[in-house]
Amino acid sequence: MFDPIIRRMPRPQEVSRMTTAELREAFLVSSIFQPGRLNGLFTDLDRMVVAGAVPTAAALELPNCKETGRASFLERRELGAINTGGPGEVTVDGKTHPVDALGCIYIGMGAQNVSFASKDAQNPAKFFILSCPAHAKHPTTVATRDDATTVPLGSQATANERVIRQYIHENGIQSCQLVMGFTELAVGSVWNTFPPHTHNRRCEVYHYFGMEDRVLAHFMGEPTATRHLLVRGDDTVLSPSWSIHSGCGQGSYKFIWGMAGENQTFTDMDAIVPTDLR
Repeated sequence: MFDPIIRRMPRPQEVSRMTTAELREAFLVSSIFQPGRLNGLFTDLDRMVVAGAVPTAAALELPNCKETGRASFLERRELGAINTGGPGEVTVDGKTHPVDALGCIYIGMGAQNVSFASKDAQNPAKFFILSCPAHAKHPTTVATRDDATTVPLGSQATANERVIRQYIHENGIQSCQLVMGFTELAVGSVWNTFPPHTHNRRCEVYHYFGMEDRVLAHFMGEPTATRHLLVRGDDTVLSPSWSIHSGCGQGSYKFIWGMAGENQTFTDMDAIVPTDLR
């Protein structure tokens, strides 16, 4: 079910004075994956919804809640989901779509009945879900890991060799405003999105996975007043448009990224020179 409390983002000047516990309460989403449940919350980051579904013996239906203000959850919203678990499937208005490990499904505005299921309850799917408001309808589309547009970045020398896999974006699965994909770090690389950047036209959400029991430091805040969160696998970080979003882990890992805002241009960002960080 969806948390009845909307997650509100502090202002930058408040963040610089917050304690570790307050930072985690505001920006970190933990325990979103629970077997046999669909959990989620609304945020004030472009009205983004963050949710997780782990279907086991039975399918999990996408519920509506009062925060949509509509008759169904997707009446004026769109949704993207990436499966980080075992083989799964998603049924949209009576049609079932297979979504295997690291596959993505986009569901457009107007879909009325959506449910998430696992093909093997002993190896359940884990759907990480993002949803944002929409004003135009686009068709339900599924993409596999191999279908994604791939962008190699970084190098082994700088410990940030990685591949960006774009699913929902301008040249991929079409959407109203949602952008979504995941990044996979090479073995031996630990830094993501470094040098960092901000993009005042879009918020961003990071969901870390593939970390086993390792810990990662996620860096956030204004470039001249940085803070950090220590995160573990399956933790999610909410990133306002004014905040950097970068991480350094104990080893390689993966993370899902999703954005919503005024444009879908992936390269529309304001780069930060590392020596300017404080």
